[in-house]
Amino acid sequence: MASPRFDTIGLPVPRWGFAATCAMMLALTACGGGGSTSVGSATTTGTTTTSTTTTTTTTTASTVDPMDAARLLEQATFGVTASDVAHVQSIGIDAYISEQIAYPPTQYTGYSYTPHTAPTSCSSDGSNPPDAASLCAREQYTPFQVQLDFFTHALNNPDQLRQRVAFALSQIMVVSSVQIYEAYGLANFENILLNDAFGNYRTLLQDVTLSPTMGAYLDMADSDQTNPQNGTVPNQNYARELMQLFSIGLVELNPDGTQQLDATGAPIPTFDGTTVDGLAAVFTGWTYPPVSGASSQWTNPINYSGTMVSFPDHHQSGTKTLLNGYTVPAGQTPEQDLGNALDDIFNHPNVGPFISQQLIQHLVTSNPSTAYVSRMAAVFANNGVGVRGDLSAVVRAILEDPEARGPTPATNEFGHLREPALFITSTLRSLGGQSDGVLLRNASSAMGQPIYSPETVFSFYPPSYQIPGTQTLGPEFGIQNSATALARSNFINTVIMQGGAAADPTVTGSTGTSINLTTLSSAPNNGVLIGQLNQTLMHGSLPSDASNIILIAADTAAGTSSNPLAAARTACYLILTSAQYQVER
Repeated sequence: MASPRFDTIGLPVPRWGFAATCAMMLALTACGGGGSTSVGSATTTGTTTTSTTTTTTTTTASTVDPMDAARLLEQATFGVTASDVAHVQSIGIDAYISEQIAYPPTQYTGYSYTPHTAPTSCSSDGSNPPDAASLCAREQYTPFQVQLDFFTHALNNPDQLRQRVAFALSQIMVVSSVQIYEAYGLANFENILLNDAFGNYRTLLQDVTLSPTMGAYLDMADSDQTNPQNGTVPNQNYARELMQLFSIGLVELNPDGTQQLDATGAPIPTFDGTTVDGLAAVFTGWTYPPVSGASSQWTNPINYSGTMVSFPDHHQSGTKTLLNGYTVPAGQTPEQDLGNALDDIFNHPNVGPFISQQLIQHLVTSNPSTAYVSRMAAVFANNGVGVRGDLSAVVRAILEDPEARGPTPATNEFGHLREPALFITSTLRSLGGQSDGVLLRNASSAMGQPIYSPETVFSFYPPSYQIPGTQTLGPEFGIQNSATALARSNFINTVIMQGGAAADPTVTGSTGTSINLTTLSSAPNNGVLIGQLNQTLMHGSLPSDASNIILIAADTAAGTSSNPLAAARTACYLILTSAQYQVER
């Protein structure tokens, strides 16, 4: 019998070879939810809930099923840990959410103003290893450091739900390092989203509108009134995207998120060119805040610290027609016009279903029922005490809704493909890994999600993306292709099979990335090992046929290697690269 081949770290490749190993993995990923599970309950089928009653499922500590606790943590954190599951069971779901909402935000700190044009002492010259000027450029004029901070916050910090909601908001109210390359500008904008994640959506609209980072990205900064003599006209970019992407969308919606149709069966537009003209005129007369120590003047130099400042002499002073026929009076200040316009947008009935559905998609499921959306839109409209736009109430309702709760998914189409950032952080958090973020930001980019760096204002994927050949919404599949799927497997190979990544000598305080699997090697047999991983990674939902396939592979790996981690690495790799793990339900 031929000797087994070995990979670069001494772990044997099963003697049936790479092609057969891939076939085994494909068989694993094809194992459906219809089979029984080795631990926990089988996947259930059901019909979409049609009730529109605004209800939540509030569980006390004594009634929290461990699988439901784990599902909550998948939805509300960057990865499930055993200690968090126990904590949710000890205090209850509602108390856990209250605790998370009460945590102060972990912000992006250590960033300060840098001039828009980098000085010679902070410009990259392509040297390898990088010299001091190149390191300065990487840290201050690229998203590198902000991306590292994103991953270290996601892995380690207690305000997990706030970080998740802010990350979701960053994919709705987009700014990108493609244009905003100064690190402090990106950090300042993300801090707005962190601060406002559980506040009121009206406040968030105003803070985002007056952010100089957003002002630069979507051209509101330095937008001047109409002046035929010097050829200026109001810039329409922010006005259009504020409505289309940040608040109401392109067509009128019913409270359940479905489109309203006119008598001919066509969707009804939410705004037209007149509305865009009016809103663009509202947003004239704002420029960057003055640099510390400098006097303020029209068209201050680019500065992303603080909020934009107004210059009434450059503000369009006439009436402006906005949504649903509302007209902003003539002769008001820039601040008054802006307040009137944001109130008009905020009170449009589309905002509740439009924003609620996207938050559901990012936190819980890509394909929510219309009833689920309707219930969340009702909470957006009224948090129970007459307040509209209370994001903390909406997030709580999303997570406590009957469709989100329970030990098993509400329907067979419930859940979502883990977007790259969540796939990465969930792997490390569940297995107790640590990272400085360097490998993680590179891996996320390879998977199609360079953090805070989408190519356009439409983010990485549209919320309306349907899985090809179906009518099922699956936004994250918009960046899933052969290259990004392979990048996912390569990442797991790196952190599981190759032991992670070494510290980067060019990054201050670098620790590299690693997962210590030693405790798994103490399992008395591979059946117990797989049972442990089923609980740790799959929360008891791994089908028995998949479990048996993994057991065969783990036994083969252990039998052909002296490496005590061979079985654990093989089992971890196969679970983490399987469809059951990558589609979080």
